[in-house]
Amino acid sequence: MQVSVETLSALERRMTVGVPAERIEAEVNKRLQQTASRAKIPGFRPGKAPIKLIRQRYEESARQEALGDVIQETYYKAISEQNLRPAGMPSVEPKSFEQGQNFEYVATFEVFPEFQVTGLENIEVERLQAEVVDADVEKMLEVLRKQGARFEPSEEPAADGDQVTIDFVGRINGEVFEGGSADGVQLVLGSGRMIPGFEEALVGAKAGELRVINPVFPEDYQNADLAGKQAEFSVMVQAVAKSVLPELNEDFFKQFGLPESNLEAFQTEVRKNMERELTQSLKSKVKTQVMDGLLANNPIEIPKALIANEVDRLRIQAVQQFGGKMSPENLPAELFEEQARRRVTLGLLVAELVKQFELKPDEARVGALIAEMAAVYQEPEQVVAWYYENSEQLGEVRSVVLEEQVVDTVLKQAKVTDKTVSYEEAVKPVAPPKAG
Repeated sequence: MQVSVETLSALERRMTVGVPAERIEAEVNKRLQQTASRAKIPGFRPGKAPIKLIRQRYEESARQEALGDVIQETYYKAISEQNLRPAGMPSVEPKSFEQGQNFEYVATFEVFPEFQVTGLENIEVERLQAEVVDADVEKMLEVLRKQGARFEPSEEPAADGDQVTIDFVGRINGEVFEGGSADGVQLVLGSGRMIPGFEEALVGAKAGELRVINPVFPEDYQNADLAGKQAEFSVMVQAVAKSVLPELNEDFFKQFGLPESNLEAFQTEVRKNMERELTQSLKSKVKTQVMDGLLANNPIEIPKALIANEVDRLRIQAVQQFGGKMSPENLPAELFEEQARRRVTLGLLVAELVKQFELKPDEARVGALIAEMAAVYQEPEQVVAWYYENSEQLGEVRSVVLEEQVVDTVLKQAKVTDKTVSYEEAVKPVAPPKAG
């Protein structure tokens, strides 16, 4: 077998492989012999037909099978000998194909980039620190009560948090615009469902009152024809309903499936959930900064094949998430390319850091993480046992722990500043990360 490799670009390679004719013919003859032993030819008992007749009937298909198998076997042997790491499947094209002559084919493929992760000392991380205090728990109890609120009709003026039932007609420059009118809309004032200024202008309105309001569409409004324009809405308030919060009693506690139904037990459970959320949020914010720093300090070229594969995975996830019947291939690839590029790039950077620092999953941390996840279930011991009995699930947990160890490794060299903040600020969502 003869092998030559050309570099077409930073990641693209063209490998030419030559296979001696003798090997091809040996593979063809082997298949013909196998066929002869079981072929049913009219006038001959099974396995007794002349090889010449077998060759006439089956040689072409035997040769195609032989070439396919030889290409597959020699391709993997060739990339191993050449120390190549293909990223994705190759494009294979036969170069010569004549009986009795050496066979050549060309395989074109991308390889994984070769690099070392650098610049860890340039990464800046603001590490937030916070704790759950009693006031945070009380606020959360009020949030939970508001989520379970019911609305009762009222003759009082509408206040923030009340529900109004409205009919409205929207105009711009005196003309009714498409999508700007509706009847029987139930709106909770202060919910932020409508454009800025709309809900605020209805505070104080009573049932049966007509109000004319003039909010302005945001500059970034999704409908470019309306963005930045002032509208006039004629709003008829059909009804006002006051929010009635549920009492913190046994009936309310039972909705959350707690074994104990008293205020103290409920507060304890709420605090535990808040502390779990806080821990995850603080870790997530640090991780995002670390990953952003890795991307900024390590610009690397990414194989197109890896990005395409990740786009396909994201397409499938999107369809599954929204429960649609659409085929994933019908979703435009460009919707997912930015996210796919970030994921693939970070995957390569993290894998290289694991290699550079010879990291292995800390089994104590693996056990602690499994115990933490199991703690939210009624029978945590069974959940723990389930993880350790399922190699795939256990492998996923080990991957999470290994990634945490990568973050810890970066933090040891990065520029880290600590900042104490409130619980609310600590758990506040941040803007989605930018692609690298």
